[in-house]
Amino acid sequence: MSPRLEMLKGTLDLMVLQTLQAMGALHGYGIARRIEQTSGNLLTLNYGTLYPALLKLEQEGSISSEWGLSENNRKAKFYKLTRAGRKQLADETRNWEQTTAILARFLAPSEDPV
Repeated sequence: MSPRLEMLKGTLDLMVLQTLQAMGALHGYGIARRIEQTSGNLLTLNYGTLYPALLKLEQEGSISSEWGLSENNRKAKFYKLTRAGRKQLADETRNWEQTTAILARFLAPSEDPV
């Protein structure tokens, strides 16, 4: 088994939104590091994947951005969750919870299907 896992399609948006919900405004590098840290370093984000996702989320209105200075005084774009992003996060969380509950039924089937 590979020490690094590939992300399922659609999960990156959820992870970005949840990270911003939990941590507040962060720049792209901070978002990537937090997602990797939260995954126990099982995920490694490719910046060619992260930044298009951030751009898409911003264009959809789920996040907004603002230029600022990073911890090491470099210019960086900071992203934060919008009201629409909070709603999207709640909707996507509900969908993933339902999906994982369905998959759990297949992975650990009971003897008496309901």
